[in-house]
Amino acid sequence: MADPATYRPAPGSIPDSPGVYRFRDEHGRVVYVGKAKNLRSRLGSYFADFAGLHPRTQTMLRTAAGVDWTVVGTEVEALQLEYSWIKEFDPRFNVRYRDDKSYPYLAVTLDEDYPRVMVMRGAKRKGVRYFGPYSHAWAIRETVDQLLRVFPVRTCRPGVFKRQRQLDRPCLLGYIGKCSAPCVGRVTPEEHRLLAEDFCDFMAGNTGRFIKRIERDMREAAASQEYERAARLRDDIRALERALEKQTVVLPDSTDCDMIAFAEDELEAAVQVFYVRGGRIRGQRGWVVDKVEAVTTADLVEHFLLQTYGDSESVPREVLVPTLPPEEEALAELLAEQRGGPVRVRVPQRGDKKALLETVARNAMEALKQHKTRRASDLTTRSRALSELQEALELPEAPLRIECYDVSNLQGSNVVASMVVFEDGLARKSEYRRFSIKAVEGQDDVRSIHEVISRRFRRYLAESEKFGELDAIGDDPEQRARQPDDAAHQPIDPETGRPRKFAYPPNLVIVDGGAPQVAAARRALAELGIDDIAVCGIAKRLEELWLPADPDPVILPRNSEGMFLVQRVRDEAHRFAITFHRQRRSKAMTMSELDDVPGLGPARRSALLKHFGSLKRLKEATPEQIAEVPGIGLRGATQIAAALHGGAAGGGTGGTGDDSAADHSAADHSAADHSAAETRGEPS
Repeated sequence: MADPATYRPAPGSIPDSPGVYRFRDEHGRVVYVGKAKNLRSRLGSYFADFAGLHPRTQTMLRTAAGVDWTVVGTEVEALQLEYSWIKEFDPRFNVRYRDDKSYPYLAVTLDEDYPRVMVMRGAKRKGVRYFGPYSHAWAIRETVDQLLRVFPVRTCRPGVFKRQRQLDRPCLLGYIGKCSAPCVGRVTPEEHRLLAEDFCDFMAGNTGRFIKRIERDMREAAASQEYERAARLRDDIRALERALEKQTVVLPDSTDCDMIAFAEDELEAAVQVFYVRGGRIRGQRGWVVDKVEAVTTADLVEHFLLQTYGDSESVPREVLVPTLPPEEEALAELLAEQRGGPVRVRVPQRGDKKALLETVARNAMEALKQHKTRRASDLTTRSRALSELQEALELPEAPLRIECYDVSNLQGSNVVASMVVFEDGLARKSEYRRFSIKAVEGQDDVRSIHEVISRRFRRYLAESEKFGELDAIGDDPEQRARQPDDAAHQPIDPETGRPRKFAYPPNLVIVDGGAPQVAAARRALAELGIDDIAVCGIAKRLEELWLPADPDPVILPRNSEGMFLVQRVRDEAHRFAITFHRQRRSKAMTMSELDDVPGLGPARRSALLKHFGSLKRLKEATPEQIAEVPGIGLRGATQIAAALHGGAAGGGTGGTGDDSAADHSAADHSAADHSAAETRGEPS
C-alpha cells in the first residue's frame, strides 16, 4: 500500500474554490470521489492528521496512489459532477446502494402501437409508463385483474398478439370482456390508446372522475331500462372500488411525496422508500448499502437522493427524510432542475406524515434484520467468518462456540449482565444466561465483567469436577467413558437431555468493551487457573478487537464476514442485557411503590402482583376485587386501594431509559424461564 505522504499535493497548489476530487490507485482506477465547498480545506484534512482519521478513511488513503480535482462554479455543479463520476467510475470506497431484492413494477408500454399492460422487473426503458414498485407481484396482478373490467387494455405478449391477429380470433380475455381485442380490430388503435391512457390516469390517482362517469352512465342505463348494462356498470364500479381498497389512503388526496427512512449499524444501512401519490401508498422499495466510508445519516440521505433521482424522470414535489442532507439548498435546486419544478426536501415534525415516516423507519429496521439473517444463515458464509476470526486472533482452532458478555445499568442502579452463546456461527438461545451484579456499586463495567466471568467459570469448574467435561460443541466420548455409569454423575441431565447449565467451555470469550474490560476478563480466568480459553473485546466506536496485553487492537476488514459475526454476537448480548435490565428496573419501581402500603409484606405483595399481573391493574381494581386475593380481607383491601389511589400521582411502572433495544423476543422468554439461581449465574 502507498504512503499518503508520497502523493500529497504541494502546499498552495490546491484551490480554495468548490470542486470535486478523485483518489486513484497505482493502476489509475478511481477508488473514491468526493465534493467540497473548499477543496484546499477538504483535501488538507486527509493529510494533516493521518492517525486521527477513521480506519476506513486510512485504508482508502493507503489504497490510493494519487489525487486530482476539478474546480466548478457552484455547489449544484459540484453535486452534478460528483454524481456523474460516481456513476461512471463506480469507486469502491463510495457508498453504493443495491436492492435488497428485485421489486416488480406495473408497466404500460405507451411506446407501442397497441399499448400493453404488464408486470415487470429489471431496468426501465423510455416510452414506458411505470407504477410502483410493489412488494409482491401477486398484489399487482389482483389490481390489474380488477381494472381490466373497466379498462380492457391488451396484456398479451407480442407473439400471442401476432398469432391471434393471423388467426383472426381473439384470445380468452377477448371473449370474457377483459381485453378490447385490438388484434382482431374490435377497437381502433386510437380507441385502444385512449383506454391505456385512462388506465394510466386511474393508476396515477385520478380516480374520482372515472367512478363518477360510470355512476352517471349506470343511472342513465337504468332510466332507459337497460338493466343488463346498468348491472355491468355497477360491477365495474365495484371492481374499481376493490382496486382502490388495495391502495391505502394515508394522506390528503393532493399529497405526492417520497418518504425515505434508514436503519443502520457501523457497517451497513438499509433504506426503505414509500411512494405516496394522490395520498395513497402506490409502492415500496428497499436498498441495502455497505458503509465503505465513515458517513453520517445526513451523508447517506445526500448520497441516496443523488443516486436515486440523479437521472430519474419521476422526482416528486416533496421528499421527506429523517434528517436534512448537508447541502440541502443545492440538492433541492438540483432535484428541481431534474423535475422541471420546485422540489422540497424536509423533515416532518408532527402529524400524519411524521407517523408514516416512523412506519417507513420500522420497515427499514426489519429489512436490515432480514438482510443480516439471510447473510448469517448461509453455511459457507459462517465457515468463512469463523476462519477469519481464527486467523485474525491467532487461535489454534476455529471458535465453534463463542460466548459474549455485556453489562447494562442506569447510572449504577440495577446492574445486570448477559451471556449469549453462538455455536457454529448461529445463536444458541437455550444457552443464554443472565446475571444480577451484587458486588459492584456504581457504574463500573470493569469490575462487573470480572465478577460475571468469575461466577460463570467457577460454576463451569465445579460442574466439570462433579459431572465431567464436555467439549466446545458436544460431549467428548472418551471423557464420558471415564465417568461413572451413574446418571447423576453424567454431564448430560437425564431428565431434560440437555447439558447441565454451564457444562460447555467456549473456544472464545468476547466482552463488550476495550482493553480494560478484556484485562478484567483475562484476570478472572487466570485467578481460576484457566489459560486455554481465548478472550477478546470489541469496542463500539471503531469496531476494534482488543486482545489481552496487546497495546494495539486487531482491525478486521470492514466488509469481512468475521467482523459481521462479531458485531452480531455483540449486538445480541447488548439486546439481551438491556431487556433484563428493563425488567429489573420495572420490577424494582413497582415493588418500591408497594413498599409504601402499610401492613403489606413481601408475601402479600407477590400475591397481589401475581393475581393482577401488573401494578396498573392493581390500581384499577376495587377493594372487593382486591379482597379476592387469598390472605387479604376486605378491610386490608380497602387500605391498599386507598394507599395506591393516594400515591397514583407519582405512579408508573418503570421508565424507558435512554437505551435502545428490541422488544422482548422468544429468546427473552426462553431465558426468563431459568430459575433464580441460574439468573444469578451461581448456586443459590
